[in-house]
Amino acid sequence: MGIETDLLAVVPLDSEHAKDPAVTGAKAANLARAAVAGLPVLPGFALVPAGRAKGVPAGDEELRRAWSELAGEDGRPLVVRSSSAHEDAEDSSMAGRFESVLDVRGWEEFTAAVRTVLDSARRVQVLHPPEGRNADPLDGMSVLVQPMLRAVTGGVMFGADPVAGREDRILVSAVSGGPDRLVDGSTQGVRYQLSRSGRRLRTDPAEPRSARLLGRRETTALVRLARRTQRVFGRPQDMEFGFDAEGRLWLFQARPITAMAVRPPRGARLLGPGPVAETFPGVLQPLEEDLWVSPMSHGLTLALDITGAAPRRSLRSLPVVTTVDGRAAADLRLLGVVRSAHPLRDFINPAPGARRVVAAWRVGRLRSALPLLALDLMADVDRRLADFPVPARMLSGQILDAVSWGRAVLSSLHAQESLAGALLVPGSGATAAGEALAVLAEGRAQGLSDARLLAHHPVLLSLLPPTLGARPALPEGTAGMGVPHGVGSLPVREGLRLRIRWVQEMQAGMVRELGTRLRVGDGAVGLSRLLLLRWSELTEAADGGGLPPDLAERLPRPDAPALPSAFRLADGHPVAQLAVTRGRTGAGQGAGGGFGTGTAWDGHGDRPEHAVLVVRVLDPALAPLLPGLAGLVAETGSVLSHLAVLAREYQVPTAVGVSDALDRFPPGTELSVDGGTGAVEKAGDHAAPRTSTSGKGAAA
Repeated sequence: MGIETDLLAVVPLDSEHAKDPAVTGAKAANLARAAVAGLPVLPGFALVPAGRAKGVPAGDEELRRAWSELAGEDGRPLVVRSSSAHEDAEDSSMAGRFESVLDVRGWEEFTAAVRTVLDSARRVQVLHPPEGRNADPLDGMSVLVQPMLRAVTGGVMFGADPVAGREDRILVSAVSGGPDRLVDGSTQGVRYQLSRSGRRLRTDPAEPRSARLLGRRETTALVRLARRTQRVFGRPQDMEFGFDAEGRLWLFQARPITAMAVRPPRGARLLGPGPVAETFPGVLQPLEEDLWVSPMSHGLTLALDITGAAPRRSLRSLPVVTTVDGRAAADLRLLGVVRSAHPLRDFINPAPGARRVVAAWRVGRLRSALPLLALDLMADVDRRLADFPVPARMLSGQILDAVSWGRAVLSSLHAQESLAGALLVPGSGATAAGEALAVLAEGRAQGLSDARLLAHHPVLLSLLPPTLGARPALPEGTAGMGVPHGVGSLPVREGLRLRIRWVQEMQAGMVRELGTRLRVGDGAVGLSRLLLLRWSELTEAADGGGLPPDLAERLPRPDAPALPSAFRLADGHPVAQLAVTRGRTGAGQGAGGGFGTGTAWDGHGDRPEHAVLVVRVLDPALAPLLPGLAGLVAETGSVLSHLAVLAREYQVPTAVGVSDALDRFPPGTELSVDGGTGAVEKAGDHAAPRTSTSGKGAAA
């Protein structure tokens, strides 16, 4: 098996050849560099195919001589490990893929261990061949031989925190004995988080001071080794180490830290889907983003400025609402969803109070004038929408004007809707979604098709998210819901929300018509390509300026995973953060509905008898699931959202903003939900009967 040992050359770790990874492989080369720099590395040698290192003697006699010198007269045990050119690289460590043999004694065991390591290269080549390579599996493979150190304490140390992307932290996992039980995953050991100065920041699990695995002297030595190793290699390293019986620290391995997370820059905004995900629950394409997200952001900015809720400097520089991977996200601090990161500084800062004093007179006058202003705006929107001809009968210029008017009026509608929620008394509590569900249930009971119902009852659009693509089907499961409490004349805020949805639908119809008119060669652009344009590109193309030359190469945004409930951006990618909501850390906000207990359910599969629906986003499409729920829990969302309002109407205990709810409460978990405090807890055996305190919630 393997190759003949007389075809191997011996390269001592303290030789010049040993520092070349092309000769000895990355593991041995790294240790050779560390040894030359004065780091505590055990002596040893690398075995390489004869001829790879010019001038290095090869053959069985040379190999036996090197083994004899390292093992010594007393037959010191050795460690035989792989050192491949394909492992310990910056982009892939190949950790644990090749064999290592510990506690090797005697010549026969030694030669057998060498063959075992070399044979492992062939197995890895067969199971996981290097991309684009058809080379010999032993190409770049060497064998590293060192004395076997009987470590009293050993472990693994990272010169940075690869999960959080923090280079100001050093992570250590330690066990009694050598590090092999850590690297093979059989134990977790004791985990230490240290500062760059050696201060112990966290220990898990906690250790009594008298029985610490690593004391102050050991952690100081490890931090010093981490800093020295980083200076040698130019970046933080993934290291294996051991302390011998005399307390000396030895470096067994050093390699680059792979998959280092990118850390958000200092001062990066805290973002989250929050209440905006209820309006845009899915991935938006570029044109949808320009038509609908930009006006929403502008409208919310106006509302925050009028009420003095945020400084104008922040509002000018930061969009309140943006998109990440096509999903809508809002600035959680600007919207007041989470507490300030510096509450004490804000308390003694006179600027927010002064800003609100300046805005107070505007707010006072606006509170009384807003209902009439909103009614005027809604009446104007209704007139304009009624005056638009069928898109097929309009000129392209008229269509562009209509869509452009929609963008402008959406900004006003969003601003007034936000102000109405902040300044006006809630009113009757009726919602457009509640009225739509009642209309849908009644129409289906009469056997009417969804298309006919939508044509005659535009209130049904409140159940569907806006889209320029194919309109989704209306929700199922509405039969027997009945008319929810409070349906009638809609409050001002609900009326504004409904007009927002109507304007979006008007724009969608106009854009679909444009998609049939714009031409590429002999055919129409088509809706799928039109969605990839920006608004400025669409207006230029409709005015005869032509389509972007790269349109054919553009790809639709994929259905990206839902965003974390709170995150910061690092190189454009979301990094989840633990948000501090108003009230308790990690606690949700009570959205009303009383108190209930039941079984967690994610909306898929069979519904438990007393179901607590646990979701990431308060999607209005979930409304048909509300009757009979024992509770509703959402990771994101506002207590003023459509679904939260409907849940109160059906007296379903509801908590929103519950961090990591889907992970913490998987389907089947017994839960209690307090709609007053927002507390969500795993119910014990002594829990109350699984029902809701609501008569309506348990009736359906």
